[in-house]
Amino acid sequence: MSKVIECRTLVKSYHDGDRELRILRGVDLIVNEGEILVITGPSGVGKSTLLHLIGTLDTPTEGDILFRGVSLAGMGRAAVNRIRNQEIGFVFQFYHLLPEFTAFENVMMPALCHGSSRSSLQERAVELLTKVGLGERMTHKPGQLSGGEQQRVAVARALFNEPSVILADEPTGNLDEATGEGILDLLWRLNRSEKMTLVIVTHDETLAAKGDRWVHLHEGLAHTRKE
Repeated sequence: MSKVIECRTLVKSYHDGDRELRILRGVDLIVNEGEILVITGPSGVGKSTLLHLIGTLDTPTEGDILFRGVSLAGMGRAAVNRIRNQEIGFVFQFYHLLPEFTAFENVMMPALCHGSSRSSLQERAVELLTKVGLGERMTHKPGQLSGGEQQRVAVARALFNEPSVILADEPTGNLDEATGEGILDLLWRLNRSEKMTLVIVTHDETLAAKGDRWVHLHEGLAHTRKE
């Protein structure tokens, strides 16, 4: 199994006045192609921080991240941005949909922001919204959709540019149990059918046990719970 992402001795610190807050203290982590990797840990341990580093939304204080064997630290900002835009999709606990736009428009938004024409994107948007079970809800705005439906729109949006990795930060944390199960079923199905690599951050250890691998963050370090 090939490595998609490799984290080498990641350290992330923040400063509060003269005080240094060291969140991650030397995390080593590998994300393999096509797997479901679940990361757990108590609140405040640095799960979201680690996910943001993996997704190139932030940079480590020390250490390095390799994407398909190439160091991100050695890349220019434009090259890193290209990897994030083309290879990585994000799903968050809060859906971050634009309220004035329909589901159809929200799904296309990342590509529209990069200058693609609306007409060239419509077929892909219809395909994805149908795939996530919203073929009849495409013209609805977020305020007309349930929480689960909004999260399905967010999943479709994350898939739009055909990324090789989906990073999901507490994707069911804002949903009731039954709706959350539906979102997880969708993610698992996409993993199997699309060979989509998934990295999921959660506090739910029952969910973690269902992944291919389970890593637990404790005191700034990553400990394997399940291989």
